[in-house]
Amino acid sequence: MFLTSRRRMIAGALSLAAASALAMPASAQEAFSKPKDQVKAAFVYVGPVGDYGYSFAHDQGRKYLEEKLGDKVKTTFVENVAEGPDTERVLRQLAQDGNDIIFSTSFGFMNPTVKVAKEFPNVAFDHATGYKKNDTNMGIYNSRFYQGRAVLGTIAAMMSKTGKAGYVASFPIPEVVMGIDAFTLAARKVNPDFQVQVVWVNSWYDPAKEADATKALLDQGADVITQHTDSPAPLQVAEERGAVAFGQAWDMSSFAPNAHMTAIVDHWGPYYVEEVQALLDGKWAPRDIWGGMKEDILEMAPFNPKMPDDVKAAAQKVIDETKAGTYEIFTGPIKDQNGELKVKDGEKIPDGDLLKLDWYVEGVKS
Repeated sequence: MFLTSRRRMIAGALSLAAASALAMPASAQEAFSKPKDQVKAAFVYVGPVGDYGYSFAHDQGRKYLEEKLGDKVKTTFVENVAEGPDTERVLRQLAQDGNDIIFSTSFGFMNPTVKVAKEFPNVAFDHATGYKKNDTNMGIYNSRFYQGRAVLGTIAAMMSKTGKAGYVASFPIPEVVMGIDAFTLAARKVNPDFQVQVVWVNSWYDPAKEADATKALLDQGADVITQHTDSPAPLQVAEERGAVAFGQAWDMSSFAPNAHMTAIVDHWGPYYVEEVQALLDGKWAPRDIWGGMKEDILEMAPFNPKMPDDVKAAAQKVIDETKAGTYEIFTGPIKDQNGELKVKDGEKIPDGDLLKLDWYVEGVKS
């Protein structure tokens, strides 16, 4: 996730990808330049498809792919794959099983994907949220999740009575740090004294740990809960305690009809269709994609009807301006936790720096 340049996900990128195929080794070039009648596509998930969060969203993308391409694609998936050696084993087996393309969907799958891709140059690999690729058979794709976090931060500050939010976080990687900072920056645009307390659970999916972290945050005075973990447990605790909360990666309102104000929804399906269609057409080549609201990789779940009208209007304004390209949350002045100016007034943090972000903005308590 630390590359210094990203291309937008647009249809025209396929023609660029076809041109780059000329640089491929002969065997890979032949594999990807020959049209296919059907593509076998495999997906590897870090959590269960029933988490109703990140892995669930990717699986909805898989189903979208099947819906759009019908019998031109045959899909399979493996869920609950641990990041590390187990990933390598699963990827290698899927490649040996004759899959034409393999989507490895978690940051911790990156290095195993790099290794296995080298072993199977005639298989296409796509890795989500990482920063390593090659020009032969491994591309990367990502979502600007932080754009949605800015919407959540705006809502949080407007609805909080204590001026304090709790953030249930998974791992301290740039993607998560980026989200914490975006949420806090947006909240402090509304309330300059707003505070965000972070609790790390060191897991993407652990309902018990997530619930305990939420309870601790609420006990410490937070009345808004947000999360970068994948179970609905934080929402369920917030519902019981009368707090405001947000879903993760998908609309989780069914678990907390009163607490759930909205959620970031990961919309991976169109990208999966593009990649498989490129293989069908004999035009596939590794790409480097980082899209957001404008590119329809990211959208927001419907607002809770109980949300005040002025809050809905403010949140929608952030969405509309983000899509229009006139709202960028990482625009200075921005200070870090210690009050040191990190980004000057009017300057924007470049994508390359965002993708290796390792510091917290003012207002974050971690």
